[in-house]
Amino acid sequence: MKHTMLLLTALLLACTFIQAQTDNTKVVLITLDGLRWQELFSGADPLLVANTDFVKDTLALKDQFWRESATERRNVLFPFLWNEAANMGQLHGNRNLGSKVDLTNALWFSYPGYSEILTGHADDTRITSNDKFPNPNTTVLELANKDSRYTGKVAAFASWDVFPYIVNEIRSGVPVNAGFDLAQGDNLTAREKFLNQLQPRVPSPWGTVRLDAFTHYYAVEHIKKQQPEFVYIAYGETDDFAHDGDYAAYLKSAQNTDTFLKELWELTQNDPFYKDNTLFLITTDHGRGTEPLKTWKGHGDAVKGAGSVWLIAFGKGVSAKGEVANAEQLYSNQIAPTVLKALGLTRGAMAMEGKPLQLRTD
Repeated sequence: MKHTMLLLTALLLACTFIQAQTDNTKVVLITLDGLRWQELFSGADPLLVANTDFVKDTLALKDQFWRESATERRNVLFPFLWNEAANMGQLHGNRNLGSKVDLTNALWFSYPGYSEILTGHADDTRITSNDKFPNPNTTVLELANKDSRYTGKVAAFASWDVFPYIVNEIRSGVPVNAGFDLAQGDNLTAREKFLNQLQPRVPSPWGTVRLDAFTHYYAVEHIKKQQPEFVYIAYGETDDFAHDGDYAAYLKSAQNTDTFLKELWELTQNDPFYKDNTLFLITTDHGRGTEPLKTWKGHGDAVKGAGSVWLIAFGKGVSAKGEVANAEQLYSNQIAPTVLKALGLTRGAMAMEGKPLQLRTD
C-alpha cells in the first residue's frame, strides 16, 4: 500500500508539472525592420505609390495596392493584421488618432532599436553603431534562457547577420539562426534540409541580410520540432528595400510578411502546446522619414519621424481593442518587461527601466 501511495503521488506530481508546463504562457516576439507606421495604418502612401523616382511600374503597383480610402489600402496591404489580428488584439501607433509609440534611444537606427526592444532600456553611450560587437546588455532572451524554467526553450531567427551579436549568442546560450546561417543538428526535417540546399543558391540583394522567407521557414520548422516557449523572429527585407528606394518591393515585402504572421498564428492555434496560450508581440526597430519625401528611404537621428514606431499585440492575455483611437504614449522599452511578465519572470521585469504594457483591460 505504501509503495502504491508513493507511486500515485509521483504520478500526480508529474501530471501537475506537465500541466504547468502546458498552461504557462508562450511568447512569440516579432520585428519588421524599419516598417513605417504610415503604411501599417494607411496602406500605400499616395505620395510614393505613383512616384517614378521610387516605382518602375506605377500602374501595376497602383492596381495591386491603391484604393481610395486609407482603410481599404491597409486592408489590402495587411489583410491578416486588419481582418483578423485587429479583431482579437490591439494595434498601437496611429499618430493620426493620438496613439503614439516611440523609441527611447536617441539614435533611431537598427542595433540601438533592437537592443532597446530586447533589453528594456536605451544605451546611447555604448550602442552607437551597427557594428558586429557583443551586446553588453542582457536581453530578455538571455534572462529567460538562464532561468531553469526556460533553459533550452528559447530561440531566435533573424534575416540580418548582426543578430548573434545583438543577442550575444555566446554569453546568453540562446541559439540564433541569422544572416545566411543554415539549420544545424542531427535530426533535421526534410524542409530544413531543403532550405539548407536552397539558401546558398538563391542570391540575396544584400551582403548582410538574407531573404525573409528563409528566416521564416527556418523558424517554423524549429517551432514545429522543438516547441520553444519563447521565440523571437526578426524579418529584415522592408528596411533594405526601403534603403534601396524600391517602394514596390517594400510594399510587396510588407504584404508577404503579413502572410508569414498569419501562418505563425495558425501554426500556434493548430498545436495543442500553443493553442490559446500564446502571446504575440509585433513591432519595429525604428521608423522612417516623411519630410522631405526622399527621407522615407532612411532613418537615424537626423531624419524627422524616424523615432516613431508601432506595436501590435494579440493572443493570450490581450483584450480585443482593435485599432487604438485615443491619446496614449507607449515606448519600445516596455516590450521586454511585458515579455518577462508574460513568462512569469516578474523580478526581471520590475528591474527594467520600461514598465510592462497593460494589455488586458477587462
